[in-house]
Amino acid sequence: MRNHDLVFLKHFSMVIVFLLGLTVALILLGVYINSQQEPEPNPVAERAMAERVRPVGVVYAGSTGAAASAGQVAYDGTLDGSVIYSNLCSACHTAGAAGAPKLEKAAWAARVAQGMDMLNTHAINGFQGAAGVMPAKGGNPNLSDEQVIATVQWMVDNLK
Repeated sequence: MRNHDLVFLKHFSMVIVFLLGLTVALILLGVYINSQQEPEPNPVAERAMAERVRPVGVVYAGSTGAAASAGQVAYDGTLDGSVIYSNLCSACHTAGAAGAPKLEKAAWAARVAQGMDMLNTHAINGFQGAAGVMPAKGGNPNLSDEQVIATVQWMVDNLK
């Protein structure tokens, strides 16, 4: 009787080893076949990537660019300085980036003393000062001069 048990265990062990080998072989075959197929694009991941790599702004160069830019009006032509400030100017003037003065009376005292005409000229045409750089029209060439003047006035009126 003992031999029968040993023979059974031997055969049973061989079947188990064969099944384990077959399982490993099938897993490896599945991994190989899966690696040969192109993955399906994930629309959510593609939209997120497109959002990450989209241009922050546009550059117009030469007469062609000037013509293309002339037809565009920033912020629907609004003269509300708070709208333009919050969408464009706050990026630098809130953090003081590139030497931009924060909306504090102390930071603006010397600038305001030069007069509103000088502030408007620097905002429209740009200015390279000792403290930093003010790009022309805050870096948005589609702003009209009137929009820039309204925004500068709003900034001066809202100094803390």
